[in-house]
Amino acid sequence: MNRNDMRYSQYVSILKEELVPAMGCTEPIAIAYGASIAAGVLEQLPQKVLIEASGSIIKNVKSVIVPNTHHLKGMSAAAASGIIAGDPSRKLEVISDVCEEKKCQIEQFLNTAVFEEKFLDSDSVFDLRITLYANEHHACVQIKDTHTNVILIEKDGEVILHKDSESKQSVRTDHTVLNMKDIYDFIDTCDIQDIRDVLMSQIRCNYAIAEEGMRHDYGANIGKVLMKHGGNSVHTKAKAFAAAASDARMNGCELPVIINSGSGNQGITCSIPVYVYAQEYGISEERMLRALALSNLTAIHEKTKIGTLSAFCGAVSAGAGAGAGIAYVLGADYEGVIHTVVNALAISSGIICDGAKASCAAKIATSVDAGIFGYQMYLEGQQFVGGDGIIVKGIENTIANIGRLGSSGMKETNREIISMMIGEKE
Repeated sequence: MNRNDMRYSQYVSILKEELVPAMGCTEPIAIAYGASIAAGVLEQLPQKVLIEASGSIIKNVKSVIVPNTHHLKGMSAAAASGIIAGDPSRKLEVISDVCEEKKCQIEQFLNTAVFEEKFLDSDSVFDLRITLYANEHHACVQIKDTHTNVILIEKDGEVILHKDSESKQSVRTDHTVLNMKDIYDFIDTCDIQDIRDVLMSQIRCNYAIAEEGMRHDYGANIGKVLMKHGGNSVHTKAKAFAAAASDARMNGCELPVIINSGSGNQGITCSIPVYVYAQEYGISEERMLRALALSNLTAIHEKTKIGTLSAFCGAVSAGAGAGAGIAYVLGADYEGVIHTVVNALAISSGIICDGAKASCAAKIATSVDAGIFGYQMYLEGQQFVGGDGIIVKGIENTIANIGRLGSSGMKETNREIISMMIGEKE
């Protein structure tokens, strides 16, 4: 792809927009971010905190530990952390720098203020409204569609900021320009210096939390289980280290990750397995970075059609992306890459998202395994073809089907999952 081609700059921009740092699961962090903004507007410590959230947000906050809070869980803990210790200028790293005194103050505030949590009936799967009350004053912040898209700020009924939820999308790069043929052309021909920094940052952050997960006791310790029972092969290590990073992240580790499509778990899944394979086979840094770009852009392409949150597990699309990246590391051409993606999606697309929690690590391992196996199938001349379930002829048609399944087909599934978990329907 020629550097003067508009698509070239768009693809570079998409990587830089999507691969950003976050500490902690991004849904509770979005709550902390909104609460920190509201606290700055209110300019005093609130006596009451009202958190209204769409069901998919509630689902993803319920079971994960909020970092830098002495291992607290839940929406109220997330809001309290943002109010007491948040720095909204850090966005998804809003509570990344919290001293011990502030951690104690968060716990005290949770015990003294009144917290109310409500289901928010919304046309968006991602909709969050936080209102703080202090004496006769109140401040309200609403975030919609994406984790940092603030569409409303009010104080005492006076509107400070108001915009359509789509307005942020208009200033972001149009993701519909993505397609597998152009993605492959871009990653195979781009000037690596245009994307090096963002991808190297992803590897540094995400592999650091993977090593932390392997060293210590987090969640279900999926990585350690895999290494103990699966041996020390590159196949096992790729799954294990990705799982270990997720286990650490879901269970309070205070290290950042570089996310993909608004998700730390998806950023982990896209990056760590590709890096592990590149290290194992002594691949050059340049080819590794091209493979990482392929993995990330493939996952973003799939996720763009699925939407921000869904009952469709995001690790599936990221695992298919990882499979594409690993295939490229091992010398695959375009045909090898797209057959790997189709095979992986055919294998693992039935995995549901039932919220962020320890079992995400196991789902990541399963999805990475599907990505690797998808490439192994291709090497043996085996593939799933149009007519095999939801697989149809043409990579873009299959990705469109996955998007349709995740965005429309699983709406009722999402409602039932939320009902099972929290007793509310979206």
